[in-house]
Amino acid sequence: MSEFPDGMHQFLASAGWDDAQIHAIPGDASFRRYFRLNRDSGESAMLMYAPPPEEDPKPFLHVARWLSDNDMRAPAIFSEDAAQGWVLTEDFGDDRMKEWIEANPTCEVGAYASAIDAIGQLHRRAPGPFPAYDIAVYQREAGLLTEWFCPAANLDVDAASFRAAWDAVLAPVLAEQQPGVTVLRDYHAENIMMLDPDGEGQGEQGIIDFQDALVGHPAYDLVSLLQDARRDVSPELEAKMLGLYEAEMQPDWDVAASYAVLGAQRNAKIVGIFTRLWKRDGKPRYLGMIPRVWEAMERDLQHPALAPVAQWFDANIPGEIREKKGAVLG
Repeated sequence: MSEFPDGMHQFLASAGWDDAQIHAIPGDASFRRYFRLNRDSGESAMLMYAPPPEEDPKPFLHVARWLSDNDMRAPAIFSEDAAQGWVLTEDFGDDRMKEWIEANPTCEVGAYASAIDAIGQLHRRAPGPFPAYDIAVYQREAGLLTEWFCPAANLDVDAASFRAAWDAVLAPVLAEQQPGVTVLRDYHAENIMMLDPDGEGQGEQGIIDFQDALVGHPAYDLVSLLQDARRDVSPELEAKMLGLYEAEMQPDWDVAASYAVLGAQRNAKIVGIFTRLWKRDGKPRYLGMIPRVWEAMERDLQHPALAPVAQWFDANIPGEIREKKGAVLG
């Protein structure tokens, strides 16, 4: 892969940023590439390259503009050429919530409280013009566990009864999520930027990586934040933040049950995705995160609302694998 993609300099010239210094930023689990632009004046911007056909920046642009129009702190769009995969945005800096908390551990509660407040702001608004988080999407995501993890672990499982169990436990969740809220789907400490934190860690935060937004259940982004695949969130902090959300929002849905159901659903999906990143994409570093995700999934499965899915795990996933928190790959 060349240092700079073809067409970069032409796009920057058209955007008026051809005088900037360009610095590549390491990527994550997608085909997208990112570059920071710095001018001698001190101005900076972020350049995203989301090359077709593997990537399409139009969903990112659509969601970013809706979030900004609804007073959520998404990066401003400076220029774009979606057909060629180029998007130039505001630079939120380097202070991701994950690393910022590692450097300021006494501010963890404040940082999470601000993130919970942002979810509350989002949930007070009518849902955006995005597709529905329907049963087909939930099932497709949960099914990544049986599609990728189980074969990789040499398990011959009953995928049909897995789907049936999810149909049963998701039915109440689907009933609760009408008319629904905007669900960012990847709202966690690596996708929250600390823009102007105060001495307690509270203050303005920015949101990134939201291009897959759907209209779904309020509990989903709570799970994404508080059962983070990439950093440990203590059960005490998780409970404290859920309590903060309940006190602020006074939800009329069963918080404990829906949170557990969507926690198990999301964690099953992530175990499958991390296995796929290893098997298909040659990215084994994600395997090391599976035990954290599996542990959260096991906690979720203890809730009575998940009885059919818990029974499926008892019948299909051997105790040895569960005791090792899924750490049997690689």
